[in-house]
Amino acid sequence: MHRRLALLFAVFVAPLLFVGGCSYGLSVDTYPTMPNTSKDCDALYADLPNKVAGQERRDVKSNIAAAWGDPEIILRCGVEEPAALTRSSRCDMVDDVGWFSEDTSDGYLFTTIGRQYFVSIDVPKDYDPPADALVDLAKSVKKHDPDVKPCV
Repeated sequence: MHRRLALLFAVFVAPLLFVGGCSYGLSVDTYPTMPNTSKDCDALYADLPNKVAGQERRDVKSNIAAAWGDPEIILRCGVEEPAALTRSSRCDMVDDVGWFSEDTSDGYLFTTIGRQYFVSIDVPKDYDPPADALVDLAKSVKKHDPDVKPCV
């Protein structure tokens, strides 16, 4: 009887545990991206810091974003231009990167301005000041998303 149970476990249950244990990483909602940004975005994702706002980098299931901490600070690359962005929108410079900021229900959404493509960073309200994330990410953004027209 014990052999039969051991055999059933080995054949049916153990593989399910193994497969279940392999699914790791944070799920991030997909989002519309601008054409021809995947190569640049892949380079940006590969060069991001391990810590942002004092939070450790987290694994993301697909290569569409990067994340740190819990709740997650999420960087998305190649996003579409924010609908609320206008010529008269305020631009905040943080370490030579211009950002358009929007309040969200749970924090802030920052999107680059004046660069080759748009990069956004969701910063939950748990992180204060939220600009710490922008400071930590500025070097990588400048390196991989060239400045086209500074916002100030």
